Amino acid sequence: MDVALATCRTLPEPDFDAEPLVEALAAAGFEAGFLAWDDPAVDWSRARLTLLRSTWNYPRFPKEFIDWAGRVAKVSQLWNPLAVVQWNVHKRYLLNLAARGIPVAPTELVQQGSDLALQAILEDRGWDQAVVKPAVSAASYRTLNVGPGQAAAGERHLRELAAERDVLVQRYLPSVEGHGERALVWVDGEVTHAVRKTTRFSGEDESVSAAMEISTAELALAHRAVAAIDGELLYARIDMAPGPDGEPVVMELELIEPSLFFPQGPAALHRLVEGIRLRLSR
Repeated sequence: MDVALATCRTLPEPDFDAEPLVEALAAAGFEAGFLAWDDPAVDWSRARLTLLRSTWNYPRFPKEFIDWAGRVAKVSQLWNPLAVVQWNVHKRYLLNLAARGIPVAPTELVQQGSDLALQAILEDRGWDQAVVKPAVSAASYRTLNVGPGQAAAGERHLRELAAERDVLVQRYLPSVEGHGERALVWVDGEVTHAVRKTTRFSGEDESVSAAMEISTAELALAHRAVAAIDGELLYARIDMAPGPDGEPVVMELELIEPSLFFPQGPAALHRLVEGIRLRLSR
């Protein structure tokens, strides 16, 4: 097999990138197929290149996922590379980006076992609304929006999460409701397109727009965020929204298994296939 497309045995939601990706790889002459990372029977050495795609259950099994990625990287080209996956799996990367001068959504990391109170964070930061979520998370998993008058529920949620894992507390950005969160897709050196995503929390579905115009500030931030990463990338998705001053800030920098919205941006699909061709030829 030329390309193993890593997924999971039970998808939590549909993967709209899957069909166009398989068709494009076949049209380019590559033998490709989806294999589940959490299927112990899979022999990953069969694939010359393993592309992380819909491994969307990994936040529930982060250690097992990282261990699996390490094993795969020894027998197959892994994209994005193992070091990038290890860095990106925990959302402390947002603090790393901020330390490198990249504007990110205001974020507080609460470490596992900490008794730091949500109210203390809100008062110290001057926030009246916050989002509480696991530091290893995807697709709104156990994500709670804590608005005015909901401090008690937010505190309970923080205590439940912090008892078993690291937690992020982030300032809620009202811009995600009107302007919306913008997801910029970057493939092998170029931003190809962007979509508007609706905000979602635990149990909610996500709505995604058609391709949208990208502002100069958004494009510049996307390139700055990607340039701050150590190591070669094949793909990235940079989710952003206007911050408190109206300028865009990074909400997420997705380097493991992001949807790349191929139906909205065929150019991204073409660049990804060509990027795979280049890496297989090395």
